Amino acid sequence: MLRAAYMAQELLTTFSEELHGVMLIPSEVAGRYTIRADQQEIFDRKREGRFPEIKELKQLIRDCISPDKDLGHSEKKK
Repeated sequence: MLRAAYMAQELLTTFSEELHGVMLIPSEVAGRYTIRADQQEIFDRKREGRFPEIKELKQLIRDCISPDKDLGHSEKKK
């Protein structure tokens, strides 16, 4: 749960103008970890077989909610 809280704080800081909140909902299924933005699934741990890195997660969220936002050091290398 600490990892999820850390990720939530990072997202709120990075997307302070775009996100109005982050909701953490415990799953009834152990190991389930799904991230959604505007009802769109962004990342599913079971499907990917791993947890996302924070840099990757920021890029996925940005691509969904604010494609033109510059993430600075978290930006994909071109």
